[in-house]
Amino acid sequence: MDFERSAGVLLHPTSLPSRYGIGDLGDSAYQFVDFLVDARQQLWQILPLGPTGYGDSPYQCFSAFAGNPLLISPDRLVAEGILPAEAVAEVPPFPSVVVDFGTIIDYKRDLMRQAYRHFLAEGDTDQRAAYDEFCANTAYWLDDFALFMALKEHHKDQDGGVWNTWPKPIAKRQVRAMKQWADELVDEIGLHKFQQFLFYKQWLELKAYANERGIRIIGDIPIFVAYDSADVWSHPDLFHLKKDGSPALVAGVPPDYFSATGQRWGNPLYDWDKMDADGYSWWIQRIHMNLVQADIARIDHFRGFEAYWEIPAEEPTAVVGRWVKGPDAAVFEAIQNKLGDLPIIAEDLGVITPEVEALRDRFNF
Repeated sequence: MDFERSAGVLLHPTSLPSRYGIGDLGDSAYQFVDFLVDARQQLWQILPLGPTGYGDSPYQCFSAFAGNPLLISPDRLVAEGILPAEAVAEVPPFPSVVVDFGTIIDYKRDLMRQAYRHFLAEGDTDQRAAYDEFCANTAYWLDDFALFMALKEHHKDQDGGVWNTWPKPIAKRQVRAMKQWADELVDEIGLHKFQQFLFYKQWLELKAYANERGIRIIGDIPIFVAYDSADVWSHPDLFHLKKDGSPALVAGVPPDYFSATGQRWGNPLYDWDKMDADGYSWWIQRIHMNLVQADIARIDHFRGFEAYWEIPAEEPTAVVGRWVKGPDAAVFEAIQNKLGDLPIIAEDLGVITPEVEALRDRFNF
């Protein structure tokens, strides 16, 4: 894809000012777009927008498809009649310069429960129809994600709720267990689906506002996903896992000028042969959803598609490992055949070889 020379700003929405302790998709986000326009900028680069897990990092998300409910604007919910105004009449005195995730998560989760109860009791016909349509269109990832999050909360006192510590029938996704837990946790599942509906509604409205004013959004796709995620639990065959579900091989980069022991990221590695046999359908779906969120997608650690550093999971550092050939052009050919021209930026930090540059140039990234 051809890119015109342009400039912009990198800002994750969580950094926007808000009386709720964390930036959201409310008025401040629209004001930031107006600022970009006034400053004659054309790009807003964001970090991943997914629901954060370990360390509250956007690069360790519970899903490669879902949005972060913490970004939902309570004020917009009140304006649309989805959240009662009295729910935000008094807001705790959150810090103004840092995000206190622990406190904010509990506070916003309570607000979302109130909004969900109000929606079930008072939601109008159009709102319900929009919600039903969203659930139907995203069922290919939403159903697993909502069940995954409900199960994590139910088992949170058991090793932090990591999915391979759940009872074996549901950790292994046995049909009977899936039905049993879906019935038992139906209310929590509904809440998580509702939060995703609200996130995507608010984000896509903001994105449309930006696009109408000449601002394009640059999204962010970490090449690897978190182990404790709906992606790995729902597609274990696509990753190198042991019989107990734990990672067999993990990602990282070898020792270099910056670190004598390299970087052991710990993300499970893909089984690229399995993905190839499946026509790379998971990657096609992932890129599609990211290009719903953004106009352009930046792929973090792009060089891993050409070759990646494979570390045995039991190794404490990245010293012991090896370079393994990645899927190279095959994955992007499959994606391009389904989605057409790919507006992708390839991140090129690290040791970039001629083979990586050839892969980038082949698709005009």
